[in-house]
Amino acid sequence: MPRPPIIPDRVNILLVGGGGREHALAWKLKQSKRLGRLFTTHPQNPGLAALARPMDAPFSTKEAYRVAQFCIREKIDLVIVGPEEPLAEGIADALTNPDVLVFGPTKAAAMLEADKAWSKRLMRSSLIPTAEARFFKDAKEAAKYIRSREETESHVVKAAGLAKGKGVIVCKNGPEALDAIRRMLIEREFGDAADEIIIEERLEGPEVSVFALTDGRDLVILDACQDHKRLRENDEGPNTGGMGAFSPTPLMNAKLMNEVQGKILVPTIDALRREGIEYRGLLYAGIMLTPAGPKVLEFNVRFGDPECQTLVPRMKGDLLPLLWACAAGPGALANADDVEWDSRHSCCIVLASPGYPENPRVGLPIEGIAEAEKLPDIRIFHAGTTLPTLGKSESSSESRGRAPGAPLTSGGRVLNVVALGSSLREARDKALSAADLIQFEGKQVRRDIGAKA
Repeated sequence: MPRPPIIPDRVNILLVGGGGREHALAWKLKQSKRLGRLFTTHPQNPGLAALARPMDAPFSTKEAYRVAQFCIREKIDLVIVGPEEPLAEGIADALTNPDVLVFGPTKAAAMLEADKAWSKRLMRSSLIPTAEARFFKDAKEAAKYIRSREETESHVVKAAGLAKGKGVIVCKNGPEALDAIRRMLIEREFGDAADEIIIEERLEGPEVSVFALTDGRDLVILDACQDHKRLRENDEGPNTGGMGAFSPTPLMNAKLMNEVQGKILVPTIDALRREGIEYRGLLYAGIMLTPAGPKVLEFNVRFGDPECQTLVPRMKGDLLPLLWACAAGPGALANADDVEWDSRHSCCIVLASPGYPENPRVGLPIEGIAEAEKLPDIRIFHAGTTLPTLGKSESSSESRGRAPGAPLTSGGRVLNVVALGSSLREARDKALSAADLIQFEGKQVRRDIGAKA
């Protein structure tokens, strides 16, 4: 096996993605002494624009050759891919060459997230603990299966494809499951992502997010987090991409983490290798701690969002060499430094647009970010914001009330407010104080992030 490439003294990086996760990664990368030039594919995000140079062409995975040409022209050493969509579409395959490394799995490896039915079958064949499941492409067959079960039985109905974190419906009984089948396979509410659906048994227990950096052979396990998917407090309302997260979680101890590593993470990497797939990047396992032990809810093939935003402020040392080692391939990660963690707690609170997740409003002026950033132990990461451009056709009345240069909402999840504290309660209180200083019309925020912990 050839030796993995050695990291250069200065690493030029292209960071793919334009949300809060990518802003958090850029913020951490800027602290590295090895960083050369940092470029972003999404300079419309004000947070990224302040830290990275813009790529000189609009980013599109359908025109990956333009990205490859940019990497050659600007002597990019490492491409770091944040979101799942470019990975599922094969950007790692298109960009990797002897002079450019990619942090992120290939298209085949990204099927762990992009095709949940394929992922579930892989887990089954490798005896990786997960929920029992059935697979359906036909609505009548799926409904027939539900009617064959007890009407009071709980189910989880999932779109097999990518649905931006919203393709999971937890059903308390048979009628709710039948409604989920109708929404997915008949009304096509989730589009092509629900060409195939999975009906799982509903597991019971608390959920945790476990992250592992891997070069395809070795693993570096990061601190566990907990995410809050439901829109409203007390875990009510529709599923979202995530309304907040905190780290560390008191639910995970060394014994449990060793069990997750030995029964889930290592067997998954080994199973992929048996399929001829070398997984390089970040492996994210959503785990439920059931009475029978940890079980996989699903895999993601990238840093979680907003879990990444609550993790990186606690990371000590240099993240860049770790990402390089993962991209360099088997053997590189074994020589990397261990990750050290700030002993303080981190809490990330998401500020969301009105109408999120179904129909978020965009173009709303945002005030108070600068004031919030002045508070101690606070980081603000831009997730769905943009800077205004006053066009010739825009009247003064349309821009009235907007501070010059004040950002606007441009997505469902707008800002991530992250705080560090000596306890989780202190971290949450600090984050809420900062969040209260930021205002935009119809702001949605959960004030109970980490309350159950």
